[in-house]
Amino acid sequence: MIARLRSLLLPLALAATALPGAAQQAPAPQPGTVQAAPARPAPAQADVYDAQVVATYPHDTGAYTEGLLWHDGALYESTGRDGQSQVRKVDLASGKVLEARDIPPDQFGEGLALLGGRFTSLTWKEGVAHRWSEDGLALLSSGPYPYEGWGLTSDGQSLIASDGSATLRFLDPEDFSLRRAVTVTLQGRPISRINELEMIDGLIYANVWYTPYILAIDPANGEVRRVVDLRPIVEQVPVSDRDSVLNGIAWDAQGKRLFVTGKNWPTLFEIRLVPRSAEAE
Repeated sequence: MIARLRSLLLPLALAATALPGAAQQAPAPQPGTVQAAPARPAPAQADVYDAQVVATYPHDTGAYTEGLLWHDGALYESTGRDGQSQVRKVDLASGKVLEARDIPPDQFGEGLALLGGRFTSLTWKEGVAHRWSEDGLALLSSGPYPYEGWGLTSDGQSLIASDGSATLRFLDPEDFSLRRAVTVTLQGRPISRINELEMIDGLIYANVWYTPYILAIDPANGEVRRVVDLRPIVEQVPVSDRDSVLNGIAWDAQGKRLFVTGKNWPTLFEIRLVPRSAEAE
């Protein structure tokens, strides 16, 4: 599965050739025949970006990162694994955990988002979501969540959630009712294992589990607009556990800073996205 995802993502993003079945000009209809429905437009091409490391910061190797975001001068992180799951406030420069709240030990923590003055964190298979105060991370409430929990972000109106499939759901932040859904596609092909999410300048950036790529997804239709190749960063991280994968995207909108890390990684990277030239492709 890992090899299949790796081999699928980058070749499709590079878009060297048209996909089979791409729309072609149809012959003119003959008199007395019924004209077929027009072919669908060809899928949008995705631009490829490399990541330039701007700075590095320490990251807790005990943090099995599931959700990551930047708010009011600090990182907020949700971590997973049974008996180890937390929601945390973290100092960027030192990596020190400033505040931490435990998730019940029989629950596996997942994505984290901020909307409406409170944090929402998900659990993996337990069907529970937790609400935390913006100030102090006090537990406000816990209640049912109707989907498998993976990544979570917000567009300011809805919570946007992944569940490990190719589907992104836009949910009412109060009761998690479904407002709409899109299928994530890269050049017309669904991409599953969509994981941690971050809304950045109108696009949803997403980790793809077990791959060294981040996708930037159009929230209107699910089409991937950018593929960020993080292989050089992933390859330099000294981890031996196969589950210690790239996961965690945070955006400092005011400072225009982008941060990435991974599960149990010792380092958090501040990166700058650089368009890959046609010559490099």
